Amino acid sequence: MRVTTGLISRKGLSPLVVFQDTAGPMTRSVKDAAILLDALVGYDPADPFTATATLARDAGRYAEGLSEVSLGGARIGVLRGAFGPEDDPDSGEVNRVVGEAIEAMRGAGAEIVDPVEVPDLQRYIEVTSLYLSQSRYDIDGFLATMPGSHTVSELYDTKRFHPRLDLFTAIAEEAPEHPEEDPNYHKGLAAREEFRRAILNVMAFQNLDAILFPNSQVLPPTREELDDWKWTVLTFPTNALIAAQADLPSVSLPAGFSEGGVPVGFKLVGKPYGEAGLLGLAHAYERAASPRKSPESAPPLPDEPQ
Repeated sequence: MRVTTGLISRKGLSPLVVFQDTAGPMTRSVKDAAILLDALVGYDPADPFTATATLARDAGRYAEGLSEVSLGGARIGVLRGAFGPEDDPDSGEVNRVVGEAIEAMRGAGAEIVDPVEVPDLQRYIEVTSLYLSQSRYDIDGFLATMPGSHTVSELYDTKRFHPRLDLFTAIAEEAPEHPEEDPNYHKGLAAREEFRRAILNVMAFQNLDAILFPNSQVLPPTREELDDWKWTVLTFPTNALIAAQADLPSVSLPAGFSEGGVPVGFKLVGKPYGEAGLLGLAHAYERAASPRKSPESAPPLPDEPQ
């Protein structure tokens, strides 16, 4: 789960873009995520961003409200602009599996609004990407607090990084030492607020409880595809950037499996500090669809058949 930035302290975490960075629970079930989130949220004077945690009405009470939520009457918008093309084998398979999850939600009583559109979605994703403006400054600031401090430039010049870390290479070669040296920096900051407002306006106009789209537009690449540089970090068609760069909470859920047995997931994106509602919808979907499947190599858990 990606929470609203500031709901969980980032003290001790290595940043990438400090004003969108957040920790969040990654668990076997929605209930486990809610329990863990209850333990993580709250104000921490060591992270000034967490002053906003005092605005979350449900902070610390996420698990207790799960059983009260159902999909009956919930309005879920399907953001088709974040799906890949049907004629591409990878994205077509992702679309099929996510489509099955959408139908499971519909069968459980959700009202599916399909499609919904965020105007200029791709432009917003591009202009609000500030990794090459902000990340060197934030990483250098973090490293300066560590014993034997280093900088991005020092690590790059001494080749103390994996050669497949192409984003690190781009940051080292292209990013300014201070974000404001990038003439497009303030434009990107302003666009982040516009992006969030554009998404929230869609949710308000359509009276949506959440917006749905695939985690990634394509199936995960193989090791061979990565080694052949089929994708870089900034060209891989992930949809994780939408919630991160608009600073909105989201929960990632299993949708099912491709024909080759590769797991496919989708996101539900909500409103700021709307984690309780997202967890409730996710929990109701999990009960209706039972999408989780343990790997064959995993030993059975206590609550699973032997």
